Amino acid sequence: MWNDTDEPIGYFLTIRTYGTWLHGDAKGSIDRHNNSFGSPKISANPLWLKHNRHEMKGEPVYLDARQRAIVKQAIKEVCIKRSWLNYAINVRTNHAHIVVASHGRRSSIFLNAFKSNATRAMREAGLWPYDHSPWADKGSQRKLWNDQDILHASNYVEYEQGEDLPEG
Repeated sequence: MWNDTDEPIGYFLTIRTYGTWLHGDAKGSIDRHNNSFGSPKISANPLWLKHNRHEMKGEPVYLDARQRAIVKQAIKEVCIKRSWLNYAINVRTNHAHIVVASHGRRSSIFLNAFKSNATRAMREAGLWPYDHSPWADKGSQRKLWNDQDILHASNYVEYEQGEDLPEG
């Protein structure tokens, strides 16, 4: 069933930690031109990767078990506080995936709220003592147009991320 409006019913968001997945990497990446659910990733490009590494202003950020738990809880709390429907969440060492209903909001509203609340929560817990953000700029913001898209994205987030990580 297709959504007959020009508004998506949800988003599949990915927020990455700083410096852990750069454009040009062999794993592939997503940009604003390759951003629909199921679209192919950008191919490896060693020169682009080298340029991106050179531009980094600090070390890559990897989340430990305690930080992951705080980030997950912070994202859940912002959804509850703002009455946003969160279908799925999975926080990994270098990224978090979130599937959330759109409620007519732009994806950047969700993305910014999740990143800022997660950073604040880590600082309050004493797990992020730095002035800079642990997150890469922007994030993947894939539009989900129907229930099937929501189901596929949620399944990917919950069951296709590899082994469960230790909890903090």
